[in-house]
Amino acid sequence: MDIKEYEEFCKNSKYGNFMQSADWAKVKKGWIPEYVAVRDENGKINGCTLVLVKKIPILNTAMLYAPRGFVCDTHDSKTVRKIFEQIKLIAEKYHAYTLKTDPLIDETDFISIKNLIDLGFVYHGEKQGYDNTQCRENYVLDIKDKSCDEVFANFKSKWRYNIRLAMRKGVECKFCGEDELDDFMELMKETGRRDGFEIRSEEYFRNFLQAFHGNAKLCIAKLDEKVLSGALLVNYANVASYVYGCSSNEYRKYMPNYLMQWTMIKYAIESGCRTYDFCGIPYWYDETHKNYGVYRFKQGFNGKVKTYAGEFDYVFRNGVNHIADLALKLKKLV
Repeated sequence: MDIKEYEEFCKNSKYGNFMQSADWAKVKKGWIPEYVAVRDENGKINGCTLVLVKKIPILNTAMLYAPRGFVCDTHDSKTVRKIFEQIKLIAEKYHAYTLKTDPLIDETDFISIKNLIDLGFVYHGEKQGYDNTQCRENYVLDIKDKSCDEVFANFKSKWRYNIRLAMRKGVECKFCGEDELDDFMELMKETGRRDGFEIRSEEYFRNFLQAFHGNAKLCIAKLDEKVLSGALLVNYANVASYVYGCSSNEYRKYMPNYLMQWTMIKYAIESGCRTYDFCGIPYWYDETHKNYGVYRFKQGFNGKVKTYAGEFDYVFRNGVNHIADLALKLKKLV
C-alpha cells in the first residue's frame, strides 16, 4: 500500500480522523502499522483503515487495533466487508487472536452497527466511560462556514465574560512547538498529581509534535512569563481536536483555560475546519461523578454531546483469546 496515497485519501475524507493517519502510527511506538485500502470499479480508493499490531511473542500471536476505523461510508456493507477481508489477511500474517475497533459512528447508527455485527463482530455497547479504549462521549462544536464573531456570540454569556476577563488581566495565549515542551510537561505533571492520573512521557509528546509536523501544536497561556495552562491540538481532516490539556490551580482566577480554548477555536475556524472537537466527556450524564466538571466547562461553549457506538471485537483464535488479553494486561504492569 502506497502510504502517500493512503494518507491523501484519509485526510481528505469526511470519515477521516487523526487516529487513522500515518502520522498517528508514528506516535504509537511499540505497535506495527499496517495499511488497508479498497477501491471502486474505477480504481479509486473508497475506503481504508490503519491497523495497529501489538505482538505477543510468548504466545506467538498478536492483537490488532483499528483506532476510530474504518475510514469509509459504513452504511456501504460491500466496502466494509472488503476492508475486513483485507484485515483478515493481516491477522493471518501475525497469527492475531483478535481485532478491536471503535469507529466514529453514532450510537443510533443501527445500519453501521448491524454491518459490523453481520461480519461476526461482538458489539460492546454496554461499556461506558473508562471501560472503553477511547472515550465514547465527545463534546463537539460545529464551526463550518461560520465566522469567529458568530461562534463567539453563541457561547454562554459567562464564558464570553471569562474570556474577556482573562484578556483584561493580561493573559496571553500562543501556539508553539517543542520549544515550550518543558513548560508544558511541568504543568502536565502538576495536573496529573492534582487529578490523580498517570501522564505521558515528554518523549511521547515530543514524538507527537514531530509526527504530525505543523498539524499538531502546543497552545500555552501565560501571564508575565508564568505558564498558566497548556494544550495539545491536532488539525486533521478538517477537524481540530483538543487532545491533551493541563492547567495550574493557583492561577484559575485568571481564567486561562477559557482564553486558551477560544484561541484554539479561532485557529480552527481560520484554518477552515468544519468541527472543533473538545474530545472526551466521560460520565457527562452523572452530576455526582468527579469528571462532571469537565463536561460543565466544555458545554459553556455551546456545542453538543456526540455519543459514539463504542467498541467492536472480532475473535480470530478463541483458544488464546483470554490468555492473550491477560498477557497484555500483565505487560502494562511490568
